Amino acid sequence: MPFSSVPARLTLLALFSATTFYFFYKSRRLRNLKQLTLNSQNPNTNPKILFISQTNTSKTLANHLHRFLTSNNLAFDIIDGRNYEPEDLPKETLLLIVASTWEDGKPPPEYKFFADWLAESSEDFRVGSLILSKCRFAVFGVGSGGYGDNFNAVGKEIVKRMKALGGNEMIPLGEGDVNGGEVDEVFEKWCGKVVGMLKGVDDGGGDLENGEEESGALSSDEEESDEEEEAESEIVDLEDIAGKAPSRKLVATVKESNGRLNGKKEMVTPVIRANLVKQGYKIIGSHSGVKICRWTKSQLRGRGGCYKHSFYGIESHRCMEATPSLACANKCVFCWRHHTNPVAKSWVWEMDDPIEIVNSAIDQHTNMIKQMKGVPGVTSERLTEGMTPRHCALSLVGEPIMYPEINTLVDELHKRRISTFLVTNAQFPDKIKLLKPITQLYVSVDAGTKDSLKAIDRPLFGDFWERFIDSLTALKEKHQRTVYRLTLVKGWNAEEIDAYYKLFSIGEPDFIEIKGVTYCGSTATSKLTMENVPWHADVKAFSEALSLKSQGEYEVACEHVHSCCILLAKTKKFKIDGQWYTWIDYDKFHDLVASGSTFDSKDYMAATPSWAVYGAEEGGFDPGQLRYRKERHHKSNRKESG
Repeated sequence: MPFSSVPARLTLLALFSATTFYFFYKSRRLRNLKQLTLNSQNPNTNPKILFISQTNTSKTLANHLHRFLTSNNLAFDIIDGRNYEPEDLPKETLLLIVASTWEDGKPPPEYKFFADWLAESSEDFRVGSLILSKCRFAVFGVGSGGYGDNFNAVGKEIVKRMKALGGNEMIPLGEGDVNGGEVDEVFEKWCGKVVGMLKGVDDGGGDLENGEEESGALSSDEEESDEEEEAESEIVDLEDIAGKAPSRKLVATVKESNGRLNGKKEMVTPVIRANLVKQGYKIIGSHSGVKICRWTKSQLRGRGGCYKHSFYGIESHRCMEATPSLACANKCVFCWRHHTNPVAKSWVWEMDDPIEIVNSAIDQHTNMIKQMKGVPGVTSERLTEGMTPRHCALSLVGEPIMYPEINTLVDELHKRRISTFLVTNAQFPDKIKLLKPITQLYVSVDAGTKDSLKAIDRPLFGDFWERFIDSLTALKEKHQRTVYRLTLVKGWNAEEIDAYYKLFSIGEPDFIEIKGVTYCGSTATSKLTMENVPWHADVKAFSEALSLKSQGEYEVACEHVHSCCILLAKTKKFKIDGQWYTWIDYDKFHDLVASGSTFDSKDYMAATPSWAVYGAEEGGFDPGQLRYRKERHHKSNRKESG
């Protein structure tokens, strides 16, 4: 075949293109390597503090360190790691890094380039192992011990990679465990060691507690600065929570025995406590909490109850929202508490007495009810009723089933004829198996597939899916009322009808609650927007599709339009002669519990009123309440014509 033929010319063109690309890539890589070498020969004399954070909290830590160094006549620049060019690292002579770990032992997404550059450079023989030989560095990591092997993984990785590139570690990695209750103390000591090394005086610990200047304690001006930074980001990511320091007065008020009780760790550290108190929680002991619900206030004012009033007949103004464990094993993207609570895989803390928890919860709840006296719409009759709670929603925050004495606590509530609605996040199947009769037991079913469950719940456990399935299986063995709770998030799980339906046969729940996600604001810990919130029509369509898929096993029984919530119920069990029986006979339940006899969910069901049934004109709003609609006056955006 002649060389001038088309195939031959194409072959030559392809060879030329490949050769050109190779030399272009090689020359570019050589230029980069040359630049690295030049950078290392032209050191930057300005030492730096670099922070890696998913929220503004690590920035606060770094700023505190910066002020402390300045007070010791040590000038440093402070830089956000996402704005830092890693190829400038060879210029640095001194670098202090404050790093937080995000999901799966990785840095926050916006800092991925920095981490990747370190990893790739340390493994590239052409870069060399001495490129950072003129750089002294120190790293402080903030994380949760509940993550096991991934605890402070980012800080550890930075130390490893910088050493591999020839960097000189001044002092060992500082590790702050937010579940340990001593993050502030660990950080202070680490700062003291840094200053000791820089000043040539290694005091072995740098206690930093002798005098305001030496301690790095905040001046009044600095306190105001910190408060301004807190105002920029009210939401605190758990792994970044250390350093989100409240005012010193608040810390002094809440701090007890250096974060320990009887020699053991307290779950609620001073910083976590301060943030939860700021959100309106009443903290009980060292690991429990109670908070008044907006629906409790609403029904006290005669303005309607929550969906549990419509679906199950609870009295919202007599409902207490509480938890015996503020800790959780997930970091859900739609967490309405924004991850200001601890995370852990097991109970590792001091344990408070269950009876004392119940007593304190009722006292705190009653005090909050008293504050409603005189509020428009609150009658003396409803206020008196509200002072004696008849229901307890063990779903405030965290994972209540983690509490080792959960059965004793539930028994105590039932002895006082207080019903129990307990929610578990399906990561502790053994706890479900051991749980005594609950008025109504919920399992959060946040996704229908393994991949979407990991993306939405962001669980700590590596075997989260197996635990999830085992939890649903354990639910099937329960004789009392059981519920799958589905939270629909558009773009995440609202299209998984088939996958959800396949889970029905595993737990065979009595009811399936389907609710649209509540938008709590986009934060650094969650990128959800209003686009992810389904309309009530979307939730209705999803619910009807699930009912259709079940071929009549489950039917749409109730709705609460205000909460964007729908209830599916087992047809053969709770629909008798065309009448739904989703409500609860609470007195009958307590009598059955007191008798010690075996009973099931059919033994304490009650008829559902017509206004709560799906499709009713009231939309789940109790006509016995006074419906209140806010008047909204919107300015017109239309331009005047003329």
